[in-house]
Amino acid sequence: MRGTADAIAAILAAGALIASASGCQKRQPALEYMPNMAYGPRLAAQAEDPLRPGYSVERPPVEGTVPRDLTPYRFAQADTTQAMAALVNPLPRTAEVIGRGQRVYMNTCVVCHGPRGDGQGYIEPLYPQPPLLFSDKVRNWPDARIFHIITRGQNLMPSYASQILPEDRWAVVHYVRALQRAARPLPQDLPAKARAAGAADSTAAAADTTGRSASR
Repeated sequence: MRGTADAIAAILAAGALIASASGCQKRQPALEYMPNMAYGPRLAAQAEDPLRPGYSVERPPVEGTVPRDLTPYRFAQADTTQAMAALVNPLPRTAEVIGRGQRVYMNTCVVCHGPRGDGQGYIEPLYPQPPLLFSDKVRNWPDARIFHIITRGQNLMPSYASQILPEDRWAVVHYVRALQRAARPLPQDLPAKARAAGAADSTAAAADTTGRSASR
């Protein structure tokens, strides 16, 4: 009996010790191992490396390695025809995708192409005006050609492959289509009242032309 009582007492004492220890918070380590590594100086990736004067802190990737999930773009800048034949916009034209393309466009493309795609970006007139994104030429381009230009660049426009992810480039293409429709809307894009007013104007103009023809 005494042995059992001693065992129970030992268990209760251990439980009380654990319960009291769980309420403690260890704020300072008893011993810091290599504190210089734990509290080293914080440097931005673009800052000059104090150990390599003239170079940034950020190290280039190891030669021959590629980022995870990277799909290499196999078309060179001059391979426009091949890119148009092989590439198809994988994203549906939804409000969400167009909104995503708008965000990327307003962050990256607007500087040159302007908020409306009319080439009136913030760099004007310091640099040559980019072509209109809603011109007949660009309107008739397939999505793949616009994607290829964003990826490889064209004329004075550099490649934006490193700044814009591939899926975001396709979303930008959808937003460019929205800018084209906004600049030159189709009849079904206009509100019913505007369509009715346009039809009335056309009818009046036709009647006026007919009346003048008959009076001659």
